[in-house]
Order: sequence, then structure tokens, then C-alpha cells
Amino acid sequence: MLPHDPLPRILYIDLSRRRFWVAERPDLFEDGLGGAGVAIRLLEEECPPGADPLGPENPVILAVGPLVGLFPMASKTVAMFQSPHTGNLGESHAGGRSAVAIRMAGYGAIILRGASPTPVYVVVEDDSVYFRDASALWGLRSSATVGRVIRERERGAGVRTIMRIGRAGERGVTYACVVTETYRHFGRLGLGAVFGSKKLKALVVSGRRALPVADRRAYREAYDAIFQAATDSPLMQKYHELGTAMNVLPLDAIGALPTRNLRSGRFEGAEAISGENLARNYLGRRVACAHCPVACIHLAALRIPYPNDPYFYKTVMVGYDHEPIYAVGSMLGIADVAGMLQVLDEVEAVGLDVMSAGVVLAWATEAMERGLISLKETDGLTLTWGDWETYIRAVGRIVDPPNDFYQALGRGVEHAASLYGGADFALAFGGNEMPGYHTGPACHLTYLTGARHSHLDSAGYSLDQRAAAKGEALTPEGVAETLLEEERWRQVLASLVVCFFARGVYTPEIVQRALAVAGILRSADDLARIGAETLTRKHAFKTREGFDPAQLRIPRRILETPSPLGRLEENFLRQAIVRFFMGTEANGQ
Repeated sequence: MLPHDPLPRILYIDLSRRRFWVAERPDLFEDGLGGAGVAIRLLEEECPPGADPLGPENPVILAVGPLVGLFPMASKTVAMFQSPHTGNLGESHAGGRSAVAIRMAGYGAIILRGASPTPVYVVVEDDSVYFRDASALWGLRSSATVGRVIRERERGAGVRTIMRIGRAGERGVTYACVVTETYRHFGRLGLGAVFGSKKLKALVVSGRRALPVADRRAYREAYDAIFQAATDSPLMQKYHELGTAMNVLPLDAIGALPTRNLRSGRFEGAEAISGENLARNYLGRRVACAHCPVACIHLAALRIPYPNDPYFYKTVMVGYDHEPIYAVGSMLGIADVAGMLQVLDEVEAVGLDVMSAGVVLAWATEAMERGLISLKETDGLTLTWGDWETYIRAVGRIVDPPNDFYQALGRGVEHAASLYGGADFALAFGGNEMPGYHTGPACHLTYLTGARHSHLDSAGYSLDQRAAAKGEALTPEGVAETLLEEERWRQVLASLVVCFFARGVYTPEIVQRALAVAGILRSADDLARIGAETLTRKHAFKTREGFDPAQLRIPRRILETPSPLGRLEENFLRQAIVRFFMGTEANGQ
């Protein structure tokens, strides 16, 4: 690591005492690279066993990597914490300006400890930290309003990041998110609720440091190679043109688009909610994360008429991609694009993870159809597929619950089904709600075995689709080994905080070349070891906090609804789960 590189510096912020200090930890970055590799080591140090996820002892770790600020698409921040949603490892990644801002402020990681007695937002400006009173911001309905107020008050325009929560985080909804730069999120597993439990309304970070490189000429050559590979990639071009919403029609065509709580893999309204239709009729802007040439963030310009006035509208910009479209589109049977975008805008305003919110509402709709709940539980709302106006009202009740039923919905579908029944169609994996792919056994194994129970862990949906295209038969052993290999490499990318969309660009050879420019020499074997060890540490943390792969619940609905590879078999999934975790444990010995 080069002299004067700020990466090993860790900023500790004690919210209880309103103190801060900086420590140099080069050992962590030598062993873990950065990002996920450093965050899991810090979580092991900072989080006591059995910590209450909503108690002051639960830390928040924000970590970045050695390529941030130097190379394109190395622009994510990794957040780790004890998840209030699952009770074990919480991990979420966000883009925007967060990673670049943290590194330019001079840090490789920020640790948030304790809990403030009163609402606060924290401002980090280079070597200074300020604790601001947030009482006037607490209770504001929209996270966007919070961001606007802070932008007007604080310095750093153009280089800062503003991470903030909405009402859902304040109220402790276990799948509340943290919004950054308005259209990016630490979305999954409840970081927003942890912020809320700490009375932390927002974290603002800015800095203007310069970063050293070992050889300027080698740096320019490596940079140009990465930039060229990214901008010449047909896939990256697709991400720019349509974003991940390009997945809607292909998934629907093969019967892999979860619809109406996965009663089907096809949606009759797929064309209406497709990326192509949204681009033609609603696209208002494309936005990029800091230091990214792709601009995959797509914003719809939605004109909403004012009541009783046919000529006046308010225009709102609503971010969309595949997962939100699935969650509040096909999953809820909504084909009305304007209605879908208004549901999405409401979810964004209050600060909920859209995937969990959509799956929770889908479960509640089916539970009502089956008579498991009634108007008494729903507070007079009749939940019906496609009724976007009623879903908007239900979102408000999840955040401000009028009764025990909405309190239960605020803790996720696994918890709600444990109280009201309907576990067979409660689509959660390891406690985390289902992403938007029903491609075959590998995608569901990704959700079950991945450290975050996310489709971004080991990308099983890609393995399913390749097998379907080639007519290949999958085996439990083959799927487990392929997912484990992919998951280990993704730990390297997550430690470098490289966007997973760029995984085809950042090959092992390119990673070694880029690291060398940053003064870090790692062999291919070194990288493989770091990836495997990081994954093992994550699973060890989960196990420490009560996670048991043998107890994973497999929702019966995924076995009932045919996938592109046919009906799934529980025995196949169980065998693959055992094989996957045997491989993880073997690496740790």
C-alpha cells in the first residue's frame, strides 16, 4: 500500500457520547483488501454475540476499497450490521457518491457506535465531525425532503454523500432502507431501522483528498483498458439504454417473472411494465453513480394530476429497475404503469426496501383471498391484485401501524406468516424476501445459501438460464460447487467494492493490474484465498447468531409453480444446500 494512502484510516463515531476518533488499521486492509473483507472483520470485533439489532450495541460498519476514486465502477459502499430483519448478518451495498466521498474524506471505513439520546444527523468533513440536532427532521414523511433540507444547510455540494432514512426507519420497520443521493439505497436487511434505533436521521460525508498511484503511466494505461472494456461492452450499453428493466420481457417469455405472489411465472401486463415501454413513454433522465461511465439508473417522469383540475400536474421523478418493477408490478398484478410508479414513489418516500414491501403485500393479498385475514386485520382495506391505490394506503399503514396485523407486516413475510398462517406461500429465504427471478433451482439456492440471501450473491439465475438455453441437466453437487465458486469470487469484488454489473470487466487479471497501480501486489491465489476466507467469516458470524442451514424453510410455492427448468424438487434443493455449506466449512478448516 502506498504511503499517504488514507485507506487504512478508520473513523469511529460514538453517537452515545458524541465523540469521534481515528485509528490506523493497515492489518485489516492487508488481510481483507477493503469493503466486505474489512467490514466482516470489523463486525466481528465490534458486535457482541447476541446483540439486539435495534440496541445501541449493534454497530454499523461502512467500508470502501482500494480502487475507489481510482478506477471506474469501483463505487460501492459496503454496510454491515446485525440485521433486525433476519437476526444475523446484515449486509447491503449502495452506489451513488458514498464510496468516493468516504475515501476522499480520508477513510477506508466508518464505524457508528452507540445510540444518540435525541435525533441527530452527523456531518463528516475531512478530519472534522459535527453532530447536528435533527429534531426538526425527525418525523418528516419523505426522505427526499430530509435530503433537500440538509443540502441547503451543509457544505460540500458536488462531492458529498447524504445517507438518510424515512419514516419507516424511524418506526423500526425491519426492512427499512437508507437512501443515498435520492435514487440509490442500502436497500436490504434493515439498515434503515438500525439508523432509526440510533436516532440517526442522516450521515453526511465529504472530502477533497488526492490519492497516490505507484506509476502514473501504468495507471493511465490500466484506467484506459478498464474504461474501454466497460464502454465497449454490449451488456453495459444495454444497462445504459434500458437498465436492468431490460430483464422483464425475457424473464416473462421463459416463465420466470414472479407474478401475483408467484402463482405464475408469466404476467399478461409484462409489455406495459417492460423496460422498453418505460423508456419509450416515461424515461425522464439517466443518472450515474460517481466515477461510472454507464449511467444505468433510470428515472421515470411521472405527471400526476391535481385533484379537480384537469390542466395542472405535478411531475415527480421515480427511479426504476427490474427489482422494483417486479416487486410492485408483476408481483402485485399491477399493469397500470402510472399506478405502479406511484406505489414505488410511496415506498421510496417512506424509506422501505421495495422488494420486501412488494412480497409482503403480495402475501397479504393472497392471505386475504384465502380467508386467513379479513377487513378487521387490514383496517378496512380490501387488498386486490392490481389495485395500486389500495396498496399505497397499505404502505402507509405498515409504516404507521393501526393494529397488530400491520405491526406484523412491518417485520416481514416470514414473521407475518408465523402468526396468521400461509407459510406455504410466504416467499422468504433465510428470512429475506424473494428477488425477482424464478428461473430454476439455482436461483432459489442463491437466495437460500448466499450470505445476504440475495440474487446478487452467487447469481444462480444465470446458471439456470444457461442450462435452459443449452438443454443441460443440473445436479445438486454441480449447482452447489458452481455457486460456491462464484460466491467466493464475488467476495473479492465486494471487497474492492466493484459494481457486480462490471464483473465481466474486472477479471482476476484486471484486478491484479489495478491493485498493482494502487501499490497492492496480490497473486491470483491471494485473491482466491481472500474471497474464500471472507465468505467463511460471514457464515461463521451468521452461525454465531443462530443461523442453521439445516433449518432453512423452503417455501412450497416455489415447488408448485413451474420454472423454465420444470418443477423444482425439495430433495434436490436440500442436497445442494448441504453440499454448499460443506464446501464453506471445508474452506474454514
